[in-house]
Amino acid sequence: MTATPSRGHRAHRDHRAHSFNAAAAQYAAYRPSYPAALFDALERLAGRSLVGARVVDVGAGTGIATALLAERGANVVAVEPGDGMADQFRSTLPHIPLVRGNGNALPLADSSADLITYAQAWHWTEQERSVPEALRVLRPGGALALWWNFPDHLDPETPWLGEQTSRIARFLGTDDQAHRAADPASSRVGEPATTLDFRRDRLHWSRRVPLDAHLANLATHSAFLVLDHRRTAAFLAQERAELLKVFPDAVVEERYAVDLLVATP
Repeated sequence: MTATPSRGHRAHRDHRAHSFNAAAAQYAAYRPSYPAALFDALERLAGRSLVGARVVDVGAGTGIATALLAERGANVVAVEPGDGMADQFRSTLPHIPLVRGNGNALPLADSSADLITYAQAWHWTEQERSVPEALRVLRPGGALALWWNFPDHLDPETPWLGEQTSRIARFLGTDDQAHRAADPASSRVGEPATTLDFRRDRLHWSRRVPLDAHLANLATHSAFLVLDHRRTAAFLAQERAELLKVFPDAVVEERYAVDLLVATP
């Protein structure tokens, strides 16, 4: 199990987590989705179909993963602590039940879920609390699934991405580990340090988006959201000029990897 975080660490993490609420509409519009292959892999590692499964999507945010789980035939209940994110979720997915709460204290009955999912959200929890809560809510034979989308820095065809990552780290004044916590590669710092036996898969996918959509996506990450808006705008303007050198047509091919971890306790 992980050590209990200090009060200062929790306050900083909570400040970052709550920063999404003011940018919920932008988050819903510009954050990347997930490839269909992710859900194929999820079914394989969990050992069951999503069709008819009782799924709890924790830290559901604006519902990007929730909607895809429902499309695969799951009966989904979303759990979201943030006011702004919950409002955005309800505006786009009014047919899916949403309860307010977080992974440290799930507002759900014992043995009520076949599958608990955390899409981009596990690293916001306190694992000494969220792991027992997941085990309490899971039915016998159920599964806990965690996944993160992150830019595929190792792709040899995307050298611009490593260069961008370095520029962001310099701007934020962070070391490499801290910056990874600020971007979608949070799996590297948010992996569960528990006795659960996780099976893993990594999937690769890409999308083409307008340059301004790429920059808007960057701006939805908490490391930028907690900064003064003028500082962020100035950095993004400089970043736009840098990326136009690589993408003169102002269309960016974003390449992602998705790390998936599934435990069947």
